[in-house]
Amino acid sequence: MAKKYFGTDGIRGTVNSKNINGDMFFKFGLATGTHFKTQKRKKQIAIIAKDTRLSGYSLEPALVSGLTSAGMHVYTLGPLPTNGLAMLTKAMKANMGIMITASHNPYYDNGLKLFGPNGLKLSDKIEKKIEALIDKKIENNLSKPEKLGRVKRLESANKDYIEILKRNFPKNFNLRGLRIVIDCANGAGYKVGPELLKSLGARVFAIGTKPNGLNINKNCGSTFPNKIKLAVKKYKAHIGISLDGDADRIIMCDEKGGIIDGDQIIAALAIRWKRKKMLRGGVIGTLMSNYGLEKFFKSQKIKFIRAKVGDRYVKEKMQKNNFNLGGEQSGHIILGKFATTGDGLLVALEVLFSLRKGNKASNFFNTFKKTPQILKNIDVKDKALINNINIKKSIKSAEKLIKGSGRILVRMSGTESKIRVMGESENNKLLLKCLNIILKKVR
Repeated sequence: MAKKYFGTDGIRGTVNSKNINGDMFFKFGLATGTHFKTQKRKKQIAIIAKDTRLSGYSLEPALVSGLTSAGMHVYTLGPLPTNGLAMLTKAMKANMGIMITASHNPYYDNGLKLFGPNGLKLSDKIEKKIEALIDKKIENNLSKPEKLGRVKRLESANKDYIEILKRNFPKNFNLRGLRIVIDCANGAGYKVGPELLKSLGARVFAIGTKPNGLNINKNCGSTFPNKIKLAVKKYKAHIGISLDGDADRIIMCDEKGGIIDGDQIIAALAIRWKRKKMLRGGVIGTLMSNYGLEKFFKSQKIKFIRAKVGDRYVKEKMQKNNFNLGGEQSGHIILGKFATTGDGLLVALEVLFSLRKGNKASNFFNTFKKTPQILKNIDVKDKALINNINIKKSIKSAEKLIKGSGRILVRMSGTESKIRVMGESENNKLLLKCLNIILKKVR
C-alpha cells in the first residue's frame, strides 16, 4: 500500500497547499509525538530545527503545538543543518528530531524530515504508522491538561554541532594555509559553515550567507554550481564547497574550477578509505549513480550496490550489507563511520583532512571517467502519468535500442511533481534518439 503523506525523503510540497500548512503541521506534530512517546522515559523530548524559509515562521509554531499537545517537551534550535539535528537528537537522548525543510527546493516549498532517537530517518513501516495516527480523530491523541509539554529555545545548537563534527578528527587537525570558498545557499548552514572552517584556521570566503526567507537555493548552492566555480577563480581558492538549503548535500569545486559531483567525491573517498583500510564492505550508490562509477569500482575490486533514489534507502542498504560509505550523485553522501545521514560539512571536512598535506583537489578527485549522462525533468500535474501504457511502451522501445551501449532510467521524483528521464551512453547520437522517444510521449 502506497504512503499517503511521506515521499522518498519525508514530507514536502508547496506552502499553504494540501499538506504544507498550519493545520496539517499540527496534525503531523500530534501524530509523531504520540508515536514516539514512551513510558520508559521520565521526560518526553522532541527537538526541532529548520532552514531559512519564510514559511518556517508559520509552520514551526503549528508543529510545536501538535507536539506539546501530545505531551512532548520541545526544544527549538533555529537554523541548523539536517545532520546537525540528527546528531543532536542522539546526543540529547531525545525521543525524536524534526527538521523543517524542503532541502534543495525553492523557497515556496517546505516540508519535514523526521529522525528517531538513534538519529536515523524513519523506515517506511514507521511512516505508515504515523500516517494512520494523522488520519485519526484529533481527540484520540490529545494529552490531559497536566501532561502537556513545555517549549524552550536552545541557543547553543550550532556550537554543539561544530564540536561534534570536530571530535571526528585528530585534535591537531587544522586548515591553516588553505583558501576555501563556501556557498551556503542562503540556507541552514549559513552560520555554522563559515564558523566551522574559520575555527580550524582556514581563510574563508563565504557566499550565500544572507538569507531573507525567499532566496534559499536561488541561483546559488549545490543546484547552481556555476556560482562556486566563479568564486573559486575570483578568490584563487584551493577548493570550493557548495551546500544545499539544509546542508545535507555537497557539490565541490577544485582549484582549476572543475565541478565535482557526489559520484566523484564518493570515488575519491572510497579509494582513500580502502588504502587506509577504513572501507568496510564496499559502496552503496543509487539508480542515478553514473555508470562510469560502477565500472571504476569494478576495476578497483570494490563492491558496488545500487539502492533506490533517496539517502534513506542508501542508509538502509548500508546497514543491511554492513557497508560504511554510500551516497548519491546529487551530493547526499553518508559517511557511516561518523554519521547516520548525509552531511555536507562532514564530507567537506573528510575531504579537507585528505588534502591537508598539500595534495591538490584536482589530483585527489581525478579517479574515474564519467559516462556521458543526460537528465531531463518534465513537470507533470498527475503523478499517475508515469504508469501510462504508452509511456511504458516508449521506455521499453528506448531500452531495447540502447541495450549494450548504455542505460535508460525513468522515474517519478519523490519530492517534486516531475518525471525524471535519464540516459547514459558514450554514443551521444543514440542516447538523444532514445531519450526523445520517451520525452515525446511524456510531453
